[in-house]
Amino acid sequence: MVTARTAAPAGSATEPPGTPKPGLRERKKMQTRQAIRRAAYRLFEQQGYDATPIDQIAEAADVSPSTVFRYFPTKEDIVLTDEYDSVLEEGLRARPADEPMVESMRQVTVEALGRITAAERTELGQRMRLVREVPAIRGRTAENTARDAAMISAVLAERSGRPADDLEVRVVAAAVLAALQEALLRWVEAGPDADLEALVHRTMDVLARGLTL
Repeated sequence: MVTARTAAPAGSATEPPGTPKPGLRERKKMQTRQAIRRAAYRLFEQQGYDATPIDQIAEAADVSPSTVFRYFPTKEDIVLTDEYDSVLEEGLRARPADEPMVESMRQVTVEALGRITAAERTELGQRMRLVREVPAIRGRTAENTARDAAMISAVLAERSGRPADDLEVRVVAAAVLAALQEALLRWVEAGPDADLEALVHRTMDVLARGLTL
């Protein structure tokens, strides 16, 4: 998920103490995915997303085009797929069951941002710029957001005893995700000196007070 995959992957120097270490095979896969992604971001920055074909990304990452497609079925997946898929769900389930979802989302996001490296934060900014600028990526982002909204709805349903498809549950899930994405987009628009954590807090404050201005 673009809006919430912000913690360091397992095995990195910034992960929480006590996290199980992945095996050698998985670490090599992660290294290959990261090499492809970083090469792609470099090329996107230099010549633009649409002007960068997969074979150039493969050459820059020192892998074959088939290897790129094995890890990322489409070019959009290079931007939108990462090692952070489970971070949001695990973080939310670790929060107190009676905590408002807005506060849970605030805490999970800010804690995750505190663990990422400067390079990972730069990649997050590049990702959000591409989400804003490239229609194909915006379209795929909507798919990811729908998946994450379903996950948040499931967590809310467990907390509240309501069905996961309850309208109010779905509205809350959609609202917190949309708010977080707006915070990330605002951060990119504001420039490199903007305080992302402060923007997350401000965004969640708007939800917490009931969407009043």
